[in-house]
Amino acid sequence: MKIIKILFSLFLTTMMACSSSGSDVEDAISDNNDNNPLEETWITIPVPANSGPGKKWEFQKNISDNFEYDSPANNKGATFLDKWDDWYHNAWTGPEPTIFSREHSFVTNNELNITAGRPIGTNNTNTGIVTSTNRVIYPVYIEARVKIMNSTLANAVWLLSPDDTQEIDIVEAYGGDRFTNPWFGPKRVHLSHHVFIRQPFQDWQPNDEGSFYTDGQTVWRNDFHRYGVYWKDPWNLEYYIDGKLVRTRSGVAQIDPQDFTNGTGLSKEMDIIISAEDQTWRANQGLSPTNVEIENTANNTFKIDWIRVFKPIDN
Repeated sequence: MKIIKILFSLFLTTMMACSSSGSDVEDAISDNNDNNPLEETWITIPVPANSGPGKKWEFQKNISDNFEYDSPANNKGATFLDKWDDWYHNAWTGPEPTIFSREHSFVTNNELNITAGRPIGTNNTNTGIVTSTNRVIYPVYIEARVKIMNSTLANAVWLLSPDDTQEIDIVEAYGGDRFTNPWFGPKRVHLSHHVFIRQPFQDWQPNDEGSFYTDGQTVWRNDFHRYGVYWKDPWNLEYYIDGKLVRTRSGVAQIDPQDFTNGTGLSKEMDIIISAEDQTWRANQGLSPTNVEIENTANNTFKIDWIRVFKPIDN
């Protein structure tokens, strides 16, 4: 259920005045007044990041999605397929024992659902994954309101360059109680990035405690939360949860200390990916969902209320 609704006539008037690439959120908010207040919506919730001197945030309508339509698993329809492919961004089928499945993603009740299941007689885990049809590039703020699975599976909203060499994890989480080390428990969410060399394969990512964020008490699977990243430029990332800045990474030493990007940092266009995975390294530790666990569909459903994208433009 959406957290907030709007007085539709005023909202539609604002949207009709927008260009095809987006709408000016700050103008929409400024139209509000005490006599006829607008409720905050997925668009008009203030962007928590600072757009910069002389800048304001512009909503990117062509990439953002509030999933207020139906899109069955076996017939996604034009509205969904205009913004998403129900697959990974290349032919890869997933990390063993995961097998990506188009049948495990669908939109219903105004939410994108990413689910998991296991074909009878196998040890495979089928999971849903979707990839944006449009790419993003810095400077950009991306935020998703999601509810983490109560499962050993990984849930993630992330960005990945087409050549698989640069990645930003807006949120990666393991919501179940069954885990083998405290960094991957239900009170932590992974806020990170990767830089890769494909041949021979090398992967660098931060391993500081801050990359496994916790406020000490929240069990993230229990409710919807907003997870956002401001990809400010190739050398600066800001991570936000529920509108609060919780993590920053800045400079060569914190972005690419081994120079895997040849001095360019996080500079490539990236696809937006929303997924669940039975990751190989966890499966090898006995952390695949059991047959009994995976039969609980509710516990193995990653819910996405909306995802929104903003660019800073001249004010």
